[in-house]
Amino acid sequence: MKKRLLAAVAGSLCVVLVAFRTEDNEWERAFTRIDTEVRKNSKAYHTLGEATQRIGHRLTGSNNGRKAEEYAYNLLKSYGFSDVKYQPFEVVTWMRDTVTLSVVPKSSDNFRDVAVVALAHSPVEASLKGQIIDVGNGLEEDFEALKDKVKGKVALANIGLVGVTDKKNLHRSEKTALAIKYGANGIIMVNQAPGKILLTGTASVTGELIPIPAVSISNDSGRELRAWMQEEGPLEAHIDMRNFSKTIKARNVIATLKGKSSEKVVIGGHLDSWDLSTGAIDNGIGSFAVLDIARTFRALKVKPDRTIQFVMFMGEEQGLLGSKHFVRELNRTGETAKVRYMMNLDMTNDPKGINAFGRDDMGEFFQRVGTAITKVHESYPNQYLNRAGLHSDHQPFMLEGIPVAGLSGSLSPSVLQCYHADCDSFDLVDKQQLENTVRIASMYLYALATANTLPAKRLNPQETRDYLIAQGLKQELVLGQEWRW
Repeated sequence: MKKRLLAAVAGSLCVVLVAFRTEDNEWERAFTRIDTEVRKNSKAYHTLGEATQRIGHRLTGSNNGRKAEEYAYNLLKSYGFSDVKYQPFEVVTWMRDTVTLSVVPKSSDNFRDVAVVALAHSPVEASLKGQIIDVGNGLEEDFEALKDKVKGKVALANIGLVGVTDKKNLHRSEKTALAIKYGANGIIMVNQAPGKILLTGTASVTGELIPIPAVSISNDSGRELRAWMQEEGPLEAHIDMRNFSKTIKARNVIATLKGKSSEKVVIGGHLDSWDLSTGAIDNGIGSFAVLDIARTFRALKVKPDRTIQFVMFMGEEQGLLGSKHFVRELNRTGETAKVRYMMNLDMTNDPKGINAFGRDDMGEFFQRVGTAITKVHESYPNQYLNRAGLHSDHQPFMLEGIPVAGLSGSLSPSVLQCYHADCDSFDLVDKQQLENTVRIASMYLYALATANTLPAKRLNPQETRDYLIAQGLKQELVLGQEWRW
């Protein structure tokens, strides 16, 4: 009996191994075709360069944003997609007008004007005078240590972490939420990129207007301000700003490659950008990689088992507006259960591996895919990360229990310092690294869309709750008013 049982187990294992080898060999053949197609015919670098030159920034709700939506739609049509659609949504959003920051010692009238940028979703109008209180890195423990001094003042906080290596940073919107919680009347954030680079971004965890003005200053200005506080004693900030808040119309752009089944794999990247520059890195390299992956699949006449949706999300920068709308529509139409996986490309560059976002059930699968990639691309490091995070378009999918993935790559410090800044321009884009993103992402997408089985299943609400807690995301979701449990 024991021998028969062992023989049966061995036989089953043999069948699985043979099935794996057959699938892996098929992947390798497909990956070779993908590799050749992208190397010869990639349009990612050209189209991104053309878009940044012809359109400029791609702010959601602006004329430029509308032009970007049309550019992506027409590009997908030109690649041979018959099923390309706009997915319109309407939201109240924010646009900047004017802002000034003056700093005055309480002991004199010797004021200084400081170069400043308003953070998104600051009030439509604000005129504020208040003493500056330095809360360091702006974590909850920093606010808690000064809770008796912050109320009615203007908090000064680092956008990044300075002087600590064992803490988890918070998003600028979460630091602003803490400033509001502890009674600050305003917040000044110090950019960690060296020099005089000014950074923007949202200061709202909900995508709605916040009650206090939030501004950003450069690293140089932050150091000068703190040195002046040491020399002069208490300083008073004078912040004056005007902004616009209005209902806007925007559109996600969706191209569908129909598969043999109704199961879906979604690959997306946000097309929108902030308005200080052209957003070539954030997120031109991600969204235009997705567009070129779509081109590659059409050029190769790929017939996937699972339907693939290529999505250009708008409104990510202003609070994941487009991806939240996309997921709401999935829920409304009952299509959520059909989405087996979501892959998000946000500032993805020159991939070295994949991030399974804390899904332990995908480790063996992604290792097999990576190994097949190395047969085609020998220098591919095939690294594996398994850590979840927030604040990009995968988040609404992840909160519905849908498995998500992203590629882990690298950007040089000189490029990263232009994140959300006035220097994020096309000259930062590396053509070869962008095309590497297209090649590697195409291979992972092909595997997700054609695999006989995908180990990761959609989590139910209780499992999703436990998963988010295990990934250390509860505090951020509570601050962001996204905690449902």
